[in-house]
Amino acid sequence: MQNPTPSRWHARFALLPGGWARDVLLEVGEDGRFSGIETGAKPSGTRLDGAVLPGIANVHSHAFQFALAGQAEVAGPVGHDSFWTWRESMYGFLADLDPDDIERIATRLYTGLRARGYTAVGEFHYVHHAPGGTPYVDPAETSLRLLRAAETAGISITLLPVFYEDGGFGGQPAGNRQRRFLHDPDSYLKLIERLIPEVRGRDDRRLGIAPHSLRAVRPERLAAVIAGTDALDPCLRRHIHVAEQRQEVEDCMAWCGRRPVELLLDSVDVDSRWCLVHATHLSTSERERMAASGAIAGLCPTTEANLGDGLFPAEDYLADGGQIAIGSDSHVCLDPAEELRWLENGRRLATGGRTVLANGAGQGVGASLLHRVQTGGARALGRDGGTLAVGLDADFIHLLENDPVQNPVDDPATLLERWVFAPHGIHVADSIILGRHRAMEALQ
Repeated sequence: MQNPTPSRWHARFALLPGGWARDVLLEVGEDGRFSGIETGAKPSGTRLDGAVLPGIANVHSHAFQFALAGQAEVAGPVGHDSFWTWRESMYGFLADLDPDDIERIATRLYTGLRARGYTAVGEFHYVHHAPGGTPYVDPAETSLRLLRAAETAGISITLLPVFYEDGGFGGQPAGNRQRRFLHDPDSYLKLIERLIPEVRGRDDRRLGIAPHSLRAVRPERLAAVIAGTDALDPCLRRHIHVAEQRQEVEDCMAWCGRRPVELLLDSVDVDSRWCLVHATHLSTSERERMAASGAIAGLCPTTEANLGDGLFPAEDYLADGGQIAIGSDSHVCLDPAEELRWLENGRRLATGGRTVLANGAGQGVGASLLHRVQTGGARALGRDGGTLAVGLDADFIHLLENDPVQNPVDDPATLLERWVFAPHGIHVADSIILGRHRAMEALQ
């Protein structure tokens, strides 16, 4: 992306760190960061009615699965369908995808994510090799296609190449359908080294690492990869699938006598650089230790529902001081508001209560959750954002009410809660990323 020219936006309402403010002038410098924020300002620059919110990071994406969404909903034998049967369908779908397919699908996906309010995406990318498992001439071929797709769509990306070596706990051999994913530590480190120059000096690009899971990476190999990538760049974010399915927990216990999150925390130094994706099935001890580590819980409520994963114990984790972010994972949904709605409503169904995840009495649930995932998501992707403040990335979204079916409102807090819980007639009108605006008609 080219650096933007300095720009000004005048928001009728904007959600600042101290709360809602009226008549807010947002000034963006050539570096794509906020250079000035003034409240009670006279109109200047581009006028934004409605409400302006900080951008939202999507911390967990498998872009190619966007083309599969909705195609694995036909029932098999009664009681047979599960995450594991869906995984076989997914393996079959990706078997013949080529780099052109991957770029085309990702471009459409990232465009849709931006149109709905995501301003950055974390791409957990594991389709590295050609069908059959032969590496491409450039081992970063498919990774580069994803970087190009994000640039075309105008969304920031944190590329998270996956390290995948085994087919099950304890170093079980990988299957034929997993050959496109596989690396050993040496070849994986070469891939990371190859990609570092592709993100260097780019405000819209970050690089991290993604050991797939403890099913696919033995603890000792995980430690070796972390040591190797630390030597290249100790600031790289680290994302991992963990404890998504009950069977995964049972298999881990059968292999080593420990649960997956327990094993991870015992094996490596999990800190604020980590995003533990799903972490659905936690013991009390695991939950408390995970929260204390500073790691982000990367939650994907619509995919977790679609795959029958279960419900993350969000209220207890937040009470422990844990931090959360959201992702759309398999992309059965592209809407961040719907992810937040599923997160809260899942806890309502589990507990029989309401407003479960509000920050306290008098606090809106939507606003509470939005603040948590904005700040947690930015940190999980290594971005300087998640709030509207001078010096941070100029990433923000613009909510508008159009043709409301309910009574129109002149209160931005109510508008935000309706966007999350009853979004009839409310839409994301603009999505500005690093100070760059793109007509939403081109993003639909």
